[in-house]
Amino acid sequence: MTLSRLQVRDFRCIAHADLELDPACTVLVGPNGSGKTSFLEAIHVLSCGRSFRTHQLGVLVRKCATDFMAVGFLRSSAREIVLGVQYSEEGLQARIAGQRARGFAELASLLPVQIIDPNVHSLVEAGPENRRTFLDRGLFHVEPHFVQVWRRYQRALKQRNRALKLASDASLIRTWDDELVQNGTSLAADRERYIQELTAIIEPFAMNFFSQAIELRYSRGWAADMTLEAALERAWSRDQQTATTTVGPHRADLIVTLSGRPAKQSVSRGQQKMLAAALILAQLTHFTSRQLDPGCLLLDDPAAELDVDNLSRLLAHIEKIRAQLIVTSLKEDQLTERLSARVFHVKQGQIA
Repeated sequence: MTLSRLQVRDFRCIAHADLELDPACTVLVGPNGSGKTSFLEAIHVLSCGRSFRTHQLGVLVRKCATDFMAVGFLRSSAREIVLGVQYSEEGLQARIAGQRARGFAELASLLPVQIIDPNVHSLVEAGPENRRTFLDRGLFHVEPHFVQVWRRYQRALKQRNRALKLASDASLIRTWDDELVQNGTSLAADRERYIQELTAIIEPFAMNFFSQAIELRYSRGWAADMTLEAALERAWSRDQQTATTTVGPHRADLIVTLSGRPAKQSVSRGQQKMLAAALILAQLTHFTSRQLDPGCLLLDDPAAELDVDNLSRLLAHIEKIRAQLIVTSLKEDQLTERLSARVFHVKQGQIA
């Protein structure tokens, strides 16, 4: 399905906007501060209930307004579905076809969204939480059972950590170990298998972008030579001292190396951005290999972040993926020379 229409009200600097989006590519052109990125942000919130720029949804409400709203029309050859999110003092509410959504995962399953923005390098440079989120986002779409396993693991982890902090009786704390082991082992196995599948896909991107071999490796969050059950047993004294669970998939990381060297430490900021983009494009390619809808790819001002050669390489790979592309740009000819697109001009939150 494609996002055929987007309506936004009282979102950042946007008082009201109604866009008919191109099923292949839409370009939003305007100067810095005009509101281009806010449209991408509204799509991201519509997809998963979160912004890619802030954890505080309240700051997204336009000055002097009391709430914001984003509505998206998803269209396929067979049907149309309307998604909507509204934020007020009561929190964020989501609806699908007029009915209250069961959760934001339901939105994400209908409107998958990926973002390549100026901070995309954090996928490589920042801590492991970003890379775990990247892996889990991909698995959410390709493994139907994954979200339930992930939720059960998170629930067991939360309860165990709470009992540790309260210095509860050991038998009460370890009541959660079986649930933690069962779901944690399954979670780690899913991630390891997924990384193996991504590795085969990302190699052509790496050679094109860097002319170097890339390796993806999963550090699962406990010693490779023991089971999670044994790792929890060994870490028991440390867990009591620190009042937290110190081993498990919640401590995992995706290790990325180029020619055998850790990319986090050995490549430039520009190379980190291209490497992160390659990971995201590999994930979208994996979706299409599974006959899944890759959804929307949001590309925020790539011409300002990449040199001409790298931008050309990036766009050449994007064109091979069936994702709906929504791009921002300072100047119209920076992208429209390479992409056939519907173009909107943005000025102070207004669309033309």
